[in-house]
Amino acid sequence: MAMSCPDQPLGRRRVLATATGLAAGALLPLDSARAAASSYANPVIWQDFADIDVIRVGAAYYASASTMHYSPGAPVLRSYDLVNWEIAGHSVPTLDFGAKYDLNGARGYVRGVWASSLAYRPSNKTFYWLGQIDFARTYVYTATAAEGPWSRLTTISTPYYDAGLLVDTDDTLYVAYGNTTINVAQLSPDGRGQVRTQQVFTTPSSVGTLEGSRFYKVNGQYYIFLTRPANGQYVLKSSGGPFGPYTLRQVLLDLRGPIPGGGVPHQGGLVQTQSGAWYYMAFVDAYPGGRMPVLAPVSWTSDGWPVVQLVNGAWGASYPQPALPAPPRQVTPMTGVDTFDGTTLKPRWEWNHNPDPTKWSVGDGLTLRTATVTDDLYWARNTLTHRIQGPTSTATVDFDVSAMRDGDRAGLAVLRDSSAWIGVKRDAGVTRVVMVNGLTMDGSWNTTGTGVEVAAAPLAGNRVRLRANADIRPGAARPAVFSYSTDGAAFVRLGPAFSMGNDWRFFMGHRFALFNHATRSLGGAVRATRFELSVP
Repeated sequence: MAMSCPDQPLGRRRVLATATGLAAGALLPLDSARAAASSYANPVIWQDFADIDVIRVGAAYYASASTMHYSPGAPVLRSYDLVNWEIAGHSVPTLDFGAKYDLNGARGYVRGVWASSLAYRPSNKTFYWLGQIDFARTYVYTATAAEGPWSRLTTISTPYYDAGLLVDTDDTLYVAYGNTTINVAQLSPDGRGQVRTQQVFTTPSSVGTLEGSRFYKVNGQYYIFLTRPANGQYVLKSSGGPFGPYTLRQVLLDLRGPIPGGGVPHQGGLVQTQSGAWYYMAFVDAYPGGRMPVLAPVSWTSDGWPVVQLVNGAWGASYPQPALPAPPRQVTPMTGVDTFDGTTLKPRWEWNHNPDPTKWSVGDGLTLRTATVTDDLYWARNTLTHRIQGPTSTATVDFDVSAMRDGDRAGLAVLRDSSAWIGVKRDAGVTRVVMVNGLTMDGSWNTTGTGVEVAAAPLAGNRVRLRANADIRPGAARPAVFSYSTDGAAFVRLGPAFSMGNDWRFFMGHRFALFNHATRSLGGAVRATRFELSVP
């Protein structure tokens, strides 16, 4: 096969090949490589990014993740050292998959963008995102830069469940997909259609469910990484080509993870550095915050099987820093201040379902005009969400509420299938700051509680600073505490602590959320002039 030189684009989903004949895992000399004496800590990202797919293109690393009903979907993360990451953009600009993603007569909670695939195709210098939606069909998006713009290339009638896209050394596109029954499809040269599909493996009953395909080619052999949710990782290997035959080996099972109270690392991506080293980036179930990415080195056996390097029989809480060239710049932190300047939202933000674009704007702060008349926050359009930083973090937002109308509700929520918020109610010309809890959904994601006001205080002026502190350490229900300030300095706690549950079935973790909706009639607005996500 053609070998990949270390200075060429090297991506997961195209071929992961060793450099110029060196054994897998061997290190190439790099004059600019940093010494690996320092260490990094897991999780490498303490925010909710699940079903990781990771690639390398030149000196940059990119990863994609599931986002379910949040829009835009499928964030693209970027790093230069596999440890420090920023959000570059989103592969799915809008969830235009039906009215339910617009909160129009139906809702898309826990649907939308599931485990999907990110690839880079050197022949046309193009990024590819591929994923199935609603078990109906597969969508393919492309871009020439990770930050976009991304556009839809095609739809394919076969729904490639939990897909992994491979760009082979001869530029052929293959997709591994399926649950328990694993299939491989070959796409047309332009990536717009399916040439053939074939079942390549049936999971033994002794193993159980396997899904979450990630497809690789290493040293002429084909590998399909598969997850046994949520505690195991297996690998299929074929020396006979992408359609097999494949043999199965367990990579990890019931492995102790690096996050106290969290689960077993699984369902991630394999990537080779420009120095020839290999790493596996998986996620750990760590509710109430979500699923957190963790990173570990990988070595290879003499007969071509990957082995995750452990520390005392567990996924390490820390490892030596990857020996890589100094980054060309520092990545943009996922915490800090946003004053909503510019003409677009920064990629750290995702809406709860698609927004109504006529009802919000940025520039001089973030203006949220009421887009929905409802007493149910889960039905309210234009609710803007932000991942919570672990293990604990604080969201603070400054609101100008002078344009609110009677019946309007605006504030800062801790949002999931069980939610609470602090914010402002305006009724009969009277403005109050309130704390509301008891917003709940059932297991089918129907609303079972629209909230109960449990604390309130009068608000004399039109400006208020709202704050939510969230503890998302996994292993138990954790508290979120709300407070407010009218002078921007002294904060007053409002209401009891809200208990964030650690159940996994909503999949996405709790998020901070900014909202403004009407309960009587449209026409009101609020303006968020400053948002800060801070850590102790």
